Amino acid sequence: MTHTDTETLRKELEDFQKEKEKIRQLVGQIGGKNLAKRDRIINILFIALIAIVFTIDILRYFTSFYIPLPPLLLIDLGVFLVSIKIIWMIHKQSKVEHFQFWILSAMEWRLNEIITELKEHHKKQ
Repeated sequence: MTHTDTETLRKELEDFQKEKEKIRQLVGQIGGKNLAKRDRIINILFIALIAIVFTIDILRYFTSFYIPLPPLLLIDLGVFLVSIKIIWMIHKQSKVEHFQFWILSAMEWRLNEIITELKEHHKKQ
């Protein structure tokens, strides 16, 4: 292996490591704990709505607070809100998993390309 071949391979390896670090940072941002502002607002909204619904339902049973609704309607509404939140979370998670799969596939493709180039360099010698 000549000096230029070694330098070429070293440069490709450094480029690959830089790409890998960028991808690692992207995956960390997506799967990390930092939520977007919109996501925080939606989470707070769901928690507030569920707390209000269950609080009104509890107050209705233990005080003279009168609401002309069927007895289980507020509990049904609370369960419905929780179900919507779970569906929304599953949807968000599937987006993250799709993006991670795309990144890993790209990394695998690039790694196979580098392996093929390495094999070609070894055959030349």
